[in-house]
Amino acid sequence: MTLIIVDAGHGPETPGKRTPDGKLREFHFNVAVAEWVGKFLRAEGIQVHYTHTISRDVPLHERTATANRLRADAFVSIHANAYGTGWNDAQGIETYIYPRASKSSAVLASNVQSALIAACKRVDRGVKKADFAVLRDTHMPAILAECGFMSNQTEATLLQNKEYQLQCARALTFGILCWLYAK
Repeated sequence: MTLIIVDAGHGPETPGKRTPDGKLREFHFNVAVAEWVGKFLRAEGIQVHYTHTISRDVPLHERTATANRLRADAFVSIHANAYGTGWNDAQGIETYIYPRASKSSAVLASNVQSALIAACKRVDRGVKKADFAVLRDTHMPAILAECGFMSNQTEATLLQNKEYQLQCARALTFGILCWLYAK
């Protein structure tokens, strides 16, 4: 059975991961979207494992070790972006892969990025490469999706909106399914 790791990036108490006005903690967006993605994937008969909890900040090494131990088919980390500590004009959606990622990771990222842009109608910042622990230390295709900027007032409002969260979740699920069924 296919197993997808769904990771609500960061934790409920991670310092600094919030809007400049403090109204939204990144984890609250991440976990809402992650729960929907898990629900949608399970409805398709896909096994889902979460690497986050709502009670503590799960260390990155623990998240990646769990994914590797479970021999997951893919690792999908869900985030909201930020630029600086105040409100600014940075905006859009981007999806990350490790600089030396497998072709499978690149395809997964491309599918997810395209689905998020089509569904959410935000600026397309593209698929980018970064040396993030959850991408580097996992032994399966892995992506990190940034679904908008908490430091942009328009996108911060969207990130707090349940309909936008659901749009992101549906798009992430669609991108994952496209990748799975094309394999």
